[in-house]
Amino acid sequence: MTEAAPQIGLNENSTCGLAYLTFIPAIIFLVTAPYNQNANVRFHSWQSIFLTVAAIAAMFVHIVLIMVPIIGFFISLLITLGFFILWLILIINAFNGKRINIPLLSDLAAKQAGA
Repeated sequence: MTEAAPQIGLNENSTCGLAYLTFIPAIIFLVTAPYNQNANVRFHSWQSIFLTVAAIAAMFVHIVLIMVPIIGFFISLLITLGFFILWLILIINAFNGKRINIPLLSDLAAKQAGA
């Protein structure tokens, strides 16, 4: 009776979820084997990177809006809260093996991942 060799590394769902923690694990998963050979991991990594770029762009909008009294504060608060909730939804679903498609970002991520 032979025993199965223990799996080295992370499983696919864990890798996909970890890609959303920051853009750093996403880049690491894109350049290291065997993770860069999995289309699903590449998709989530690219989507994480594009979400980070969108969040940075939203931060610039936030800086401009925060200068507008009262209304600007609440609008920028909603944008920040929206990105945080979106990030939580993406990370939870990635850990559960599901894909959430974000308009524009998912299309770019799928194209880059080759999926």
